[in-house]
Amino acid sequence: MTSNMLPPAIIFILGAILIPFLKGKTKSIYMLLIPAAAFYVLVNLPYGNIWTYEFWGYHLIMGRIDKLSMVFGYIFIIMAFLGILFALKVKDDLQHVAAIVYAGSTLGVVLAGDFLSLYFFWEVMAVSSTFLIIASRTKESREAGFRYILVHLIGGLFLLAGIVLTIQKTGTIAFDYIGLNGIESYLIFIGIALNAAAIPLHAWLPDAYPHGTPTSTVFLSAFTTKSAVYLLIRTFPGAELLIWIGAFMVFVPIFFAVLENDIRRVLAYSLLNQIGFMLVGTGIGSQLALNGAVAHAFCHILYKGLLFMAAGSVLQMTGKIKCTEIGGLYKTMPLTCLFCIVGAASISAFPLFSGFVSKSMVVTATVNEKMIFVYLILQFASAGVFHHAGIKVPFFTFFGHDSGIRAKDPSWNMILAMGIAAFACIFIGVFPQPLYNLLPFTVDYIPYTGAHVVGQLQLLMFGALAFAFLILSGYYPPEIKSINLDVDWFYRKLGRGGYIVLDKGLNTLNMISEGVVMGFIKGLVFFFKNTAAKIALFVAVNIWLALGYRDKRLEIKKNRLYNDILSGTLPIGIGAAVTISFILIVFVLT
Repeated sequence: MTSNMLPPAIIFILGAILIPFLKGKTKSIYMLLIPAAAFYVLVNLPYGNIWTYEFWGYHLIMGRIDKLSMVFGYIFIIMAFLGILFALKVKDDLQHVAAIVYAGSTLGVVLAGDFLSLYFFWEVMAVSSTFLIIASRTKESREAGFRYILVHLIGGLFLLAGIVLTIQKTGTIAFDYIGLNGIESYLIFIGIALNAAAIPLHAWLPDAYPHGTPTSTVFLSAFTTKSAVYLLIRTFPGAELLIWIGAFMVFVPIFFAVLENDIRRVLAYSLLNQIGFMLVGTGIGSQLALNGAVAHAFCHILYKGLLFMAAGSVLQMTGKIKCTEIGGLYKTMPLTCLFCIVGAASISAFPLFSGFVSKSMVVTATVNEKMIFVYLILQFASAGVFHHAGIKVPFFTFFGHDSGIRAKDPSWNMILAMGIAAFACIFIGVFPQPLYNLLPFTVDYIPYTGAHVVGQLQLLMFGALAFAFLILSGYYPPEIKSINLDVDWFYRKLGRGGYIVLDKGLNTLNMISEGVVMGFIKGLVFFFKNTAAKIALFVAVNIWLALGYRDKRLEIKKNRLYNDILSGTLPIGIGAAVTISFILIVFVLT
């Protein structure tokens, strides 16, 4: 049966081709059937390597099926379905095609069992996601998309260099665990870490995602970073470097999120914060930690997608997304407000919501490994997440000051997509065992213990108290129209400076070289236009070469040429003389 079914990635990519040719309800139903068909194929796959092909002497594996790839495959298809449903009424074929190709290429990355397939889908993922950023068709989105693709192409080059060196070293294109043990592994690590937005390679994410359309950002929030997390879990579990990168990521973005005025940039920085938890779990490498990283990626895709849906709905209905421009929308957008609160509670790890049953696994793993300092960082970050994503996003969007805007809830398809995602967040939070059954290792972890529930509620309540105190006292950083600089400032300035140096330096050198070469060529042309000069050069060159001229210091004998001819070793100059003679004759005749 498997051999008769297309790989899920190919179902998405080929399915996207027909979208521009369909209209109305037929197009809507067709787009929803694409993830449904891919999901049907995925649930019927046996474990092992399938869809294997020979290509130029290499063994391609487009279906490496195990528990790790399956759980990521499930959530990516589910999120693709919700994203398509959310964007169902968008009249933009470019956006629909790019989104579905993007989802398909991500599935290709997750199911790839060889480096060639991985790299192909990796690059398709980068290109297709770029179109989702520029789909807004604004000057800002085009510039952000240009920076985005440049960064990801650089990351792809790091990945490719590492892949080539690894294949040369091992003699195979198959991959699984790699580990940090050589220059090739570090190159691969950098290429993957860039897609995971690991600090300090993270600035492309808050720079690009907020410029997408109200619907395209939902796809962007789900696929690129989590496919990179999957690859890090697959190839670098237990890499201690990931613990400290992750700990830094859960900490630093909090301060940027607090200062941000744009709701989608707040969510972008909170996305970085949540990836930090996943990287810490991957770096610890124990079964509990890896299960926690996978579970948190699964839950994060749902609740972060829900939050971006809520923000996209507000942007769609009001045309505004900044804290200083919105507020009081709970009065006329009650369902969107409710779904946003569910997403906020999930990302804050409130008991009975999905984030609680996944994030706590990573935190507990740090305790089991006696990493007290890392544990304290994660706890501080948990309070910070509640502060900026759990409270700030719904508060300034739907409550806060009354902006006077009276927009209504969005269309039925957007409400339905948000409702399904919200239901999933609550269901997983109340009944975590179905998710635990999908994880790579057997789970004996119990999230709902008295100590854990009480401890988490204390942490969250004190975070809420701190937010209320700062707001009421006037010490909370005011929401102002501003641009906050991140590390992208450095590569923007360095890039511009490098361009100027190369433009003034290399182009000037090129102009000088061109002048010298063209002057020499013009001189030759003038010389060879004179027939007498051609004949004189012809005679002189041939006499010089025929005599076997050598420097006087070498004291060449007069009969050197004669002896060479008798011994059958003609000087190389004879052949050169014949060639030059032919060329000069052609010049004379022309």
